[in-house]
Amino acid sequence: MEKYIPVVVIKELGETDKILTALKDAGIQTAEITFRTACAAQAIEYACKKYPEMNIGAGTVINAKQCEAALKAGAQFIVSPGLSVAVAKCCRENNVPYYPGCVTPTEIMQALGLGITTVKFFPAGVYGGLKALKTLAEPFPQIKFIPTGGVDRNNMDEFLAFDKVEAVGGSFLVKEALEKMEEK
Repeated sequence: MEKYIPVVVIKELGETDKILTALKDAGIQTAEITFRTACAAQAIEYACKKYPEMNIGAGTVINAKQCEAALKAGAQFIVSPGLSVAVAKCCRENNVPYYPGCVTPTEIMQALGLGITTVKFFPAGVYGGLKALKTLAEPFPQIKFIPTGGVDRNNMDEFLAFDKVEAVGGSFLVKEALEKMEEK
């Protein structure tokens, strides 16, 4: 897994090329396209066809219907803000990685019970950041985390230095990539 997972919100399909090109130019080969917009499934399908070298996933997937649409569009991984048993089942049946949001021991135990060992820690800033991750990692040494929400350029290296952090995510990665592109 890549160490950076940009959270990509595509409001109009036409934005897809600019955003994904900016990410690639910044050396990032992964994009979590959120299911917060009407064109999300279209954007995922387009991205998977036009950028086959990239790892394109779907984010903010909150139910099985969205998960099925994302997988039909070609999503290579699924991310949720919380843990959905229905989404976990859909991903397992389709052999696609699922990264549910888990911030409590109970949620982590439920994820483990579903066979999930990498979880999104969201919103990381609100739920105690790196200090909380280190505390949660003690009783759950088999779990890896993807902190998102409250992760930025100022603290991402601290998160990545912790061996239980698989990757960091956030929309700041998209913003930075677009700013670099505009500077050229």
